[in-house]
Amino acid sequence: MLKWKKYTFLIVGTIAILFGIYQIAAFFIVLFGPVESTCGRGIQAAAVKGEEDIVMRSGPLESQKLSFTCNVDWGEEVLPGMLDTLKEKDIKITFFICGRWAEKNPSLLRRMYVEGHEIQSHGYSHKLSTKISKEQEKEEMEKTEDAIALYIGEKPSVYAPPSGDYDSETLELCREMNYKLSLWSSDTIDWKPGSTKDIIKERILKKDLSGAIVLMHPKPETAKALPEMIDEIQQKNITIVPLREMGIY
Repeated sequence: MLKWKKYTFLIVGTIAILFGIYQIAAFFIVLFGPVESTCGRGIQAAAVKGEEDIVMRSGPLESQKLSFTCNVDWGEEVLPGMLDTLKEKDIKITFFICGRWAEKNPSLLRRMYVEGHEIQSHGYSHKLSTKISKEQEKEEMEKTEDAIALYIGEKPSVYAPPSGDYDSETLELCREMNYKLSLWSSDTIDWKPGSTKDIIKERILKKDLSGAIVLMHPKPETAKALPEMIDEIQQKNITIVPLREMGIY
């Protein structure tokens, strides 16, 4: 009987210790884990060795400039209102467009371009870079080039990989195709459930925004937050410009 109790105590104790280790590990993953993705899938990849000549995460910190980037693979019902706001406030941003979206929404794409916004590549069909071969990713980028060039007469030269997911092969491909790769320094995380207008604003405005690349999507609450974000950023004497005017490529 005593022997059985001894083994029971050891088993229960071992389980308790393992559970404690799991809880501690989970805490550190939440606290120090990878950045959440832009679309609720994947993660913004950690820095890859030798990426400095390709990857853009922010502009010069002393620049007093900020760029809004907007990844577009859906949201055509929201984009007209966002474009109205940007036009009213005389703000130009950078839109990263999926090729399949461009093919379905040529009039909206042309409106972005005619109103002075920068148009760049978000791949063709939002496939994660690390889940496809280099050849497949090249095809994604080339199809997007063709789709964008067909409607605005210019090919992109900056690539925002879906969900910020990339690896050394993506960097090799960008070098071969003469692309820069764009990430971000401030994320609205507007795809996340519960992301209201005020929460989106707070996520951005609490940060030091000089030189920031701010990532957003055409979400209804983002469209509501955009006018106030623009006003409060400008009150900080920060100029909002497209990526091409940040002096980083």
